[in-house]
Amino acid sequence: LPALAFGAEGGEGEETFNPEEDFEIGEWIPIKLGPLDLSINKAVAYLILGTICTIALGLFLMRARIGTKNEVGRRQAVGEMVYEIAQVQVAEQGLPHKAIGRWFPYVASLMLFIWVINLLGFIPLPLSNETFELFGVELPTLAVYAATSSISVTLALALMTFVFTHYEGIRANGPVKYFKSWIPDVPKAMYPLIVPLEILGQLMRLISLSVRLYANMLAGHMLILTFIGLIFVLGNLAIAALAVPAAAAFYLFEVVIVVSIQAFIFAALSAIYIGSAIEPEH
Repeated sequence: LPALAFGAEGGEGEETFNPEEDFEIGEWIPIKLGPLDLSINKAVAYLILGTICTIALGLFLMRARIGTKNEVGRRQAVGEMVYEIAQVQVAEQGLPHKAIGRWFPYVASLMLFIWVINLLGFIPLPLSNETFELFGVELPTLAVYAATSSISVTLALALMTFVFTHYEGIRANGPVKYFKSWIPDVPKAMYPLIVPLEILGQLMRLISLSVRLYANMLAGHMLILTFIGLIFVLGNLAIAALAVPAAAAFYLFEVVIVVSIQAFIFAALSAIYIGSAIEPEH
């Protein structure tokens, strides 16, 4: 594991365990445009890979006709199941009927994209800041890293929903009616107190949406790395009898449950926020 550094601190042979090093994104290809830093780093590489995999998965499940009739039928059945979850459990639960056709593609794509990105975070890939030498060639080591364990990534995803929410609220209701809907029916004397609280509440949606996904993915990876790291830090293979099964259990829990739940929750909340902006009276 890149997070395990031997002899990095203290005397010779001492071991230091720094799991946070696995979450350093580095800077692979510097791209600076004035104050904007558009450099390609580990998080960007995972996002690019996630985009390609999401598109390929959609084409494979819903479009591709390669294989036998039964294979195509099974793939379509899975694709239709995913489509039904996105439509029935996400779009129809949060969006008004008149807005489903407009915003279903967004929330469905968001759910599938986050699911793929989360899943890639548990597959060892040669996309790391550490390298090893093979026949004189420097190659990246295998590592696990979730792009959604970076707050900048989850904040960017949440910011899209935040912007779309208020854009659609203003488009559907007009600016005056929409912003008036933020204010509850209270005496005007309370407006100086209520209005700042309502504005803060809107900003808290952005924060909670991004931090929820970030914290869950970061915590899952940290737990797995910590259990595995105990074997090296304590220098006792006997601890592996406890650490490896615990790490495997957390790994399966994250892959089977957390990956899907977090993608679903993010998309469902996005649909609810956009729907509540279109019909604020509901």
